[in-house]
Amino acid sequence: MTVTSLSVETLAADAVEPITSAGNAQLGIAVLAGIAVIVLLITKFKLHAFLALTIGSLALGAFAGAPLADTITSFSTGLGNTVAGVGVLIALGAILGKLLADSGGADQIVDTILAKASKRSMPWAMVLIASVIGLPLFFEVGIVLLIPVVLMVAKRGNYSLMRIGIPALAGLSVMHGLIPPHPGPLVAIDAVGANLGVTLALGLVVAVPTVIIAGPLFSRYAARWVDIQAPEHMIPSRPSEDLDKRPGFGVTVATVMLPVVLMLVKALVDIVVDDPENAVQKVTDVVGSPLIALLAAVIVALFTLGRAAGFTKERLSSTVEKSLAPIAGVLLIVGAGGGFKQTLIDIGVGQMVLDFSKDWSIPALFLAWLIAVAIRLATGSATVATISAAGLVAPLAAGMSTGETALLVLAIGAGSLFFSHVNDAGFWLVKEYFGMNVGQTIKTWSVMETIISVVGLVFVLLLSLLV
Repeated sequence: MTVTSLSVETLAADAVEPITSAGNAQLGIAVLAGIAVIVLLITKFKLHAFLALTIGSLALGAFAGAPLADTITSFSTGLGNTVAGVGVLIALGAILGKLLADSGGADQIVDTILAKASKRSMPWAMVLIASVIGLPLFFEVGIVLLIPVVLMVAKRGNYSLMRIGIPALAGLSVMHGLIPPHPGPLVAIDAVGANLGVTLALGLVVAVPTVIIAGPLFSRYAARWVDIQAPEHMIPSRPSEDLDKRPGFGVTVATVMLPVVLMLVKALVDIVVDDPENAVQKVTDVVGSPLIALLAAVIVALFTLGRAAGFTKERLSSTVEKSLAPIAGVLLIVGAGGGFKQTLIDIGVGQMVLDFSKDWSIPALFLAWLIAVAIRLATGSATVATISAAGLVAPLAAGMSTGETALLVLAIGAGSLFFSHVNDAGFWLVKEYFGMNVGQTIKTWSVMETIISVVGLVFVLLLSLLV
């Protein structure tokens, strides 16, 4: 278990020393107060989410007794890291989406989907597409690739946005939390010494029924609870009528799938070769990184979509420029959500949850899920929840079989997805893209995440009776 300890310690090294000496009781009160401030400012005073998250982060630090300078540093660090990581991906995804829309490529995909899938089967088609695309991708990358298609299908087919959007989100989220080669599951596999192949196989067994229940089935109820249409300002506009041609379906899909393929190749090489010094792995690590993969897709799209539609250089430049303006607010809100999350981590909330859970006397799988749930609720980060929970329950895996350790990983992954709320950058990403308010986002996105978490645990426990 030497490698396990090194991996978990290295990944958790960012929060080695809390910025406050507050006790666990004060930290718990501070977390509740900070979240309450954010919700109150947004719902009661109608303050912009970016300002509410900024004020809420400062309030969180104050309630926890942290020095103001340290709180500002934590918030700024979290905001900067989130924008640097997720923000660039959102920007590249927005450019790719605009090229898809303006060239007529998105129309081609949407028209083909609407022609091939019936009204009844459309949610199932969306969950299948999202699951395939989401297999090698970070959740945020999958979101920015799918959003144009989701919004246009909902608009053209006159569907409730939730009927189409929830299956797509469920497909992405389940892949993110349960299936390697996503970072969270890989960390947990290493931490508990699980077999990657067995975990992947059992993960798919758990993922399929989970995504069906949380996606197409739950979307029926979500569409009744929040019956909204795709927000007009987020829907990619139809290409102007002066286009003589538009890209074919095959080349359009190939362009969209390019970053998916590049990231999947990286993941497979990492698994098969598993040697950081290997020349092939060094190349795929670069080419398959989310930034390079999306950048490559954008550059290719300039030719396969833009030039194929007859765009001049000036038209291409204008398209790229126009794609970035609508996402400024989204970037700030998502970044502020990352700042709030980092403040939570830096005041020691993750350690507080671990301290509380040390004396819980319950079955290992359920304990792993509960710890991941608690850290997820407190910090808003599925990855932090996975790393922390895996490190805590790793000693329990010593006497387990290969199948049991794989299920332990899946229990942690399921718990890490529980009830996304205002301290999760993904919450704000979904809210802004789908044009919902906080209450609507909780009724749909947050409930969907909770269903994934609980249903995932149920199937893990059922499998534990067989392996």
